[in-house]
Amino acid sequence: TIICNIERYAGDRSSIARASGTYGIIVAHNPDAGLTRIKLPSGSKKLIPSSCRAMVGQVAGGGRTEKPLLKAGASYHKYKVKRNCWPKVRGVAMNPVEHPHGGGNHQHIGHPSTMSRMAPPGMKVGLIAARRTGRLKGAQTIKDSE
Repeated sequence: TIICNIERYAGDRSSIARASGTYGIIVAHNPDAGLTRIKLPSGSKKLIPSSCRAMVGQVAGGGRTEKPLLKAGASYHKYKVKRNCWPKVRGVAMNPVEHPHGGGNHQHIGHPSTMSRMAPPGMKVGLIAARRTGRLKGAQTIKDSE
């Protein structure tokens, strides 16, 4: 059965499968233990108490992210209701008093962008504690674990 708005614990007012177009699937019931096995939107399976509530069906608005935002105003209104994280100004476009990457006669960082984990706050920008940098080369293997 396809379900959405799934409670993790009985009475917690649902915390699983609430985003647009998402759903979970009831895989099995265990009436003796009072547990239900569900498949989450991520694909992982989870045991929850059978007393947890859920809605039958799928959340509306699936495929919302597939439509392009086309203009700046659409992004403006999207992030206005969420949080103050738009527009994102690049560090190299700032002045040196505002960002470690700022300043200079051309927009360039001017030093390696990799940064130590032990760097003090205010200096810790760029690729923090990078294990590697650059383009990923070679065949990439996808691990399928079940």
